Amino acid sequence: MLLKSCFPDPCKARELLLPAVALLLLACPANAQIPAQPPAETAPPPGQVISSAPSEIAVPADVRPAVPITDAERSSVEIASLNLDLHLVPADAREETHATLIVRNASSATLARIPLQLSSTLHWISASAATADGLKPIPFTQSPIATDADHTGYAQEAVFTPAEPLAAGVSVTLSVVYRGEIKPSADRLELIGAPHDRAIATDWDAIAATSDASATALRGFGNVIWYPVAAPVALFGSGNQLFELIARERHRNTAETMRLRVTVEYVGDPPDSVIFDGQLQPLVKAPDSDDLTIDETHGVATADFPTAPIGFRAPSIFLTAQHAELSPDQLVNVITPQENAAAPYAAAAASLQPVLSALLGPTPRAPLTLLDHPGEPFEDAGFVVAQLSAAADPKLIAPALVRGLTHSRLSPQSRPIPAASLWIDEGLPEFISLVWKERTEGREAAIGELRHAAVLIALAEPSAEAPDKAQPLTEAYSDAFLRLKSAFVFWQLRELLGDELFSKSLTAFRHSLALNPAFDRDPTGFQKSMEKTSNRDLAWFFDDWVYKDKGLPDLTIVQANPRPLPVRAGKSGGYIVAVEVRNDGDAVADVPVTVRSGKLFAIERLRILAHSSASTRVVFEGTPESVEVNDGSVPELRGTNHTLDFPPPSAPQ
Repeated sequence: MLLKSCFPDPCKARELLLPAVALLLLACPANAQIPAQPPAETAPPPGQVISSAPSEIAVPADVRPAVPITDAERSSVEIASLNLDLHLVPADAREETHATLIVRNASSATLARIPLQLSSTLHWISASAATADGLKPIPFTQSPIATDADHTGYAQEAVFTPAEPLAAGVSVTLSVVYRGEIKPSADRLELIGAPHDRAIATDWDAIAATSDASATALRGFGNVIWYPVAAPVALFGSGNQLFELIARERHRNTAETMRLRVTVEYVGDPPDSVIFDGQLQPLVKAPDSDDLTIDETHGVATADFPTAPIGFRAPSIFLTAQHAELSPDQLVNVITPQENAAAPYAAAAASLQPVLSALLGPTPRAPLTLLDHPGEPFEDAGFVVAQLSAAADPKLIAPALVRGLTHSRLSPQSRPIPAASLWIDEGLPEFISLVWKERTEGREAAIGELRHAAVLIALAEPSAEAPDKAQPLTEAYSDAFLRLKSAFVFWQLRELLGDELFSKSLTAFRHSLALNPAFDRDPTGFQKSMEKTSNRDLAWFFDDWVYKDKGLPDLTIVQANPRPLPVRAGKSGGYIVAVEVRNDGDAVADVPVTVRSGKLFAIERLRILAHSSASTRVVFEGTPESVEVNDGSVPELRGTNHTLDFPPPSAPQ
């Protein structure tokens, strides 16, 4: 199904439109009670700390602000950049971080307080603000707030009070220290009635000892807030509030930069690598002067990731115990402790190569990275975390690799995607997933996925009374638009141009992007590339479907009249069928009009402008039995299939 995958068990579907936790909500009560206070913290397990100086600073007591912080204040804070020195102690499930961040008042009003949040098991230790005379301590209070943006169901919110309120558009640089533990927590899902084993398999984020059986895995906002954020409160049971917030935060991150220096303090074998935002980098082990056995060795390993835009994601970090194994064709990079587990995934990737090569050219920009992990799958462009198996069937797991392989073929994981081009980066993998389904299961199977997606898009489209909620694809942030509607755009372009010309145009766009990584900074760059290669005018289509959110077409068959053609050489001349279609929607529609009789069919395309009617004539060799307008390839407000049956022709008198 579009936006779903089976990895590796075909019975284990994963919904990508919403985080995996959404699946649990279908069976959970929406009115779950939230306790007045967060769960008590457990004592940390015993463990040796090499650099313990920051831990000697006392944790400030929780103090709630006299005047509660509002979501309007939280929404006013925009983090422009993050510079993190992250110190991980996996043996203790602990992190200690020094963060330098630039925060900006993004509202039109003066901001007297700056609220920032971390996971509820982390605590703010100290804070300073940059002034003309250097860093000066800035007063703050901290206390827990209920929010399901973190797996504990709470966040630890600090409220900083600058010496002078921030005027609209003004920024301030903060230097903060925080620390605490991050262990697996099923709290937020258990609060809404999820079984513990299912909840912990979904909310598996933790700092953990690096071994074949476990490792540090932190997915970021929406799962665990391991870095400072500024976001409104969002709770399960409040409609789509949480998932809408997660989507908006990912979109905001396209303009935010982040630098990370990670230091891992380990005992025994050092971790092999760190994966930050899907980028794999080996950890550099500091020289070891102790003459100890491997199991007793204490050491430090580091890695640096330079300042770069975060992109359309929540920052994530993973440590690995194993070295990555690159497949011979360099399509996949597999990290697993299982012997021979990489083979079926390499075979699945190789089977997808003909489809990907035909649409995007023969060479990927980078390999797809697969990380073996027992929890629910996680995906970040060309990086996929899932439970791998040496016994997996390549045919069954191939669909789950399409999205990641498409991303890795488009651009390296480190390349920032401009916000106006996210619809290409997110929609193209969905489209190619449909193409793969069409190739392996037939066109009707792919059209069935499109019809299902059309329902979700119609539900997501704002009403005429709420134009401020419109999402042109160049400004979109939600999956219903960035993935689903964008997939429809690519499908329609293929229908308009034909397979060969569409593939040629798509390959040319990717080639232009490879030569000039800034090519897609122009919001109209994709349209111009397609027009140049195809020699077609596509402005009418991009205006209604990409640059503006005009909603969806709303089609009806006004009339359809078959008329017999003259008999030729003693044989029936067939029929000509005149079809008139009305579009009461606000977006143009270019749809197939299909006349059928048994297995015989004839197709003509018809373009119907918004709030208008258009007609076409279809020449048909046999006796027409029905006419169909739109086969499901164009989403509509009320269904995507319109069929009118013709009465049998009258017997000659």
